[in-house]
Amino acid sequence: MDLKGKVVIITGASSGIGEACAYEFAKRGATVVLAARAYVKLCEIAQKIHDDYQVRALAIQTDVSIEEDCRQLILQTIGTFGQIDVLVNNAGISMRALFKDLDLEVLKKVMDINFWGTVYCTKYAINELINRGGAVVGVSSIAGFKGLPGRTGYSASKFAMTGFLESLRIENLKNNLHVMLACPGFTASNIRNVALNNDAKPQGESSMEEDKMMSSAEVAKRIVDGVVARKRTLVMTGQGKLTVTLQKFIPAVLDKLVFNHFKKEKDPLIN
Repeated sequence: MDLKGKVVIITGASSGIGEACAYEFAKRGATVVLAARAYVKLCEIAQKIHDDYQVRALAIQTDVSIEEDCRQLILQTIGTFGQIDVLVNNAGISMRALFKDLDLEVLKKVMDINFWGTVYCTKYAINELINRGGAVVGVSSIAGFKGLPGRTGYSASKFAMTGFLESLRIENLKNNLHVMLACPGFTASNIRNVALNNDAKPQGESSMEEDKMMSSAEVAKRIVDGVVARKRTLVMTGQGKLTVTLQKFIPAVLDKLVFNHFKKEKDPLIN
């Protein structure tokens, strides 16, 4: 796919991987539509994109957990630009709490944003994307291949996203719709700072060493490369690829490796 002249919607575009994707798509000539709840920040990013890359950028305040917001996002994009070529379902939230301790509101919030946000946006964009031979991207996680301790809701939402997108791909094998699942490893961003604790409140401080993680800019570059090449699945780190392989062949061994990894994080939930 040549991105020049294409219209790309990115949810969760006010920070992290979403913001980095906005810059990367714009750098390659795409018109970008930025969706998130933080409207002022979106406008600042849109202005920077226009100034730096001389492409069009539109900010639309959107809470992807609200179906009507997602419908309006798609309608406003088509109304303004007349097309949609790529939908990047990036909006997401994490959580960190043992299932036995958490309020079920934690899982509801995570599923509403990570899974239902993807479903809502894709539903209202699907006909336009099929007509354009476009692409649907789901920014998932290795947590969508292997359940992680303290992240029951997050893993569940990413497993659900995987199943949804794989089904969508098969339904549209004859329609030239590109469906890609992007699975970064641990990425340096604020997702762990705003991860929900057992009371459904942001935990405030990351439990991991952020400076040792892949940058959001590198993740964005790989996602955009994957869209251009119409890749099926992107597993972006060696650790992630090993996890996927071990889960297929020796899952019980991987259970122990994952347990040992997470008991070493700051203020561990398991020991």
